[in-house]
Amino acid sequence: MPRSKPRTQKREPLPDNFDSLEALGMFWDTHSTADYEDLMEDVDMQVDIRSRRVYCAVAQDILTHIHTAARRQGVSPETLINLWLREKAVEVAQR
Repeated sequence: MPRSKPRTQKREPLPDNFDSLEALGMFWDTHSTADYEDLMEDVDMQVDIRSRRVYCAVAQDILTHIHTAARRQGVSPETLINLWLREKAVEVAQR
């Protein structure tokens, strides 16, 4: 691991845990990872650029209904969304 350069500014301590994803996001929105480089570990990762998965944002109020419906049907929210999208795609394709 390359040696990190000496820090010249005082930094806020990195929390051990965050109460929520929002708290985590707010912290990193206002802090630079460069200031915490000496606390981070190298990570090996692979990215498959051929992946056919697509992720999209869903409004929170809609997501709440999806989670409720999925729980009632005993499936994951992802499965329910895919089932609904498949039904709609077939419907539109048959027009």
